[in-house]
Amino acid sequence: MIMILPSMLSNCWQRLMKRRVILHPSDSIWIKEKLDVKSMGHQVIIFDFSLIRGLWEARVKKNKERQKKEKERLEKSSLEKIKQEWNFILECRKKGIPQSKYLKNGFVDIDEKILDMCEKAPQLQKRITLSDETNKETNKFIFQLSGEQWMEFPESLKDHTYLKEWHVSNTLIQTIPNYIALFQDLRVLELSKNQINHLPVEIGHLKNLKVLNVSFNNLKSVPPELGDCENLEKLDLSGNMEISELPFELSNLKQVTVVDVSANNFHSIPVCVLRMSNLQWLDISSNNLRDLPEDIDRLDQLQTLLLQKNKLTYLPRALVNMSKLSLLVVSGDDLVEIPTAVCESTTGLKFISLKDSPVETIVCEDTEEIIESEREREQFEKEFMKAYIEDLRERDSAPSYTTKVLFSLQL
Repeated sequence: MIMILPSMLSNCWQRLMKRRVILHPSDSIWIKEKLDVKSMGHQVIIFDFSLIRGLWEARVKKNKERQKKEKERLEKSSLEKIKQEWNFILECRKKGIPQSKYLKNGFVDIDEKILDMCEKAPQLQKRITLSDETNKETNKFIFQLSGEQWMEFPESLKDHTYLKEWHVSNTLIQTIPNYIALFQDLRVLELSKNQINHLPVEIGHLKNLKVLNVSFNNLKSVPPELGDCENLEKLDLSGNMEISELPFELSNLKQVTVVDVSANNFHSIPVCVLRMSNLQWLDISSNNLRDLPEDIDRLDQLQTLLLQKNKLTYLPRALVNMSKLSLLVVSGDDLVEIPTAVCESTTGLKFISLKDSPVETIVCEDTEEIIESEREREQFEKEFMKAYIEDLRERDSAPSYTTKVLFSLQL
C-alpha cells in the first residue's frame, strides 16, 4: 500500500493520466471510496496502484483470449471457406480461366491443380501474353513514383511530354515543377499523400486534364488558373486541412461531376461549386459549415451530398427540390431542424444521420501510446464511408436500418 499526502495527490494523478486505460464505472466508484479514507484527524489518501494494474492486466488477458477464440471460430466457420473460394475465383479470373474449369454443379472447386493445368494450356498462355503486351503498351504513357526517398521529381521527367497519366504518392515532394505545362496530353494527375504545398499557375495549361487528385497534401489555396482546365471532370482536394475558399474562376469547370473538398476549413459551400452545373457528387464533410445556401437546389444534377462532421444545426427546405439527390449524409448530433419531406422522401432519397459515440478513457500504466494524426483519422473515415456507400448502392432498396448509423472507433 502507498500512502500519499493531499499535497502530492495532484502530481500522482497527473502521472497516472500519462498512460491509457478504459475503466469500468465500478472501478471509478472503488477509487472514490479509497479517496474518502480519513485517519487520526488528518486526511490520508490511500491508493493501491498494484490493484489498478492488476485490473488492467486481467482485462488485457481476457481480451486476448476472446480474440483467440474468435479467430478459431472464424477458421472453423463457413465464412473462412467462402473467403477462400472468393479469392480462388478472383485468381482464376485474373488468369482468364473459364468458369467451367472451377465450377462443378454450382460449387467452387478450389483445387490448386486447376491453376497449374490452365497455366500450361497453350491458348490461355497466348491470351495472357497478349494481355501483357497490351498492358506494356498502355504503361508507356503512365508515370508512377512512390516512396519517401523522393523529395523532388526526377529531372529526366520533362523529356517525356507524351505521358498521359502521373501517379505520385507517399513521397516527400513539396512542389510540382513548372514544366508540367509541356504535358499537353496529360489526362490524369494523381498526386495524393505527398507534401505538396502549392499548385503552380502552369497547371492551367493542361487543357485535356480530366482528373486532378491532390488530396492529403499541405495545400492552403488553389490558383485561379485551375479554372482554365475546361475538360476537368473530377477534382479532389480533400485532407489538406487548411483550404478555406476556392477562386471564383473555378465556376468555368462545367464538365466537373465530382468535387471532394472534405477535411478542410470551409465555412460555407464555395460559390464556384454552386455554379458547376454538371456536378453529381459533392463531399464537403469534416469542415466548419454552419449552414447551407438557400439556393443549393441550383445543383439540379447532384446525386450524392456528404455533409457529416460539420456544425450544421438545420437543413434548408431547398433540398426537397433536388429531384436527382439520392444520398444525403449528415451528422445528427447538432441538427435540431430537418425538413419532414427530407426524412420521408418519396423520390428514393437515402437520408443517413451519423452519430459519433465518443469513448471516455482514463489512463493506466502498461498501455502503449497510440499517436494518430488528424489526417490519418480522416483518411480512415473516408475509406469507411467509401466502402459503406458502395455497399449501400449495391442494394436495390435501402433497408430501414440504413437510415441511421451508429459507429465508434476505439483503439
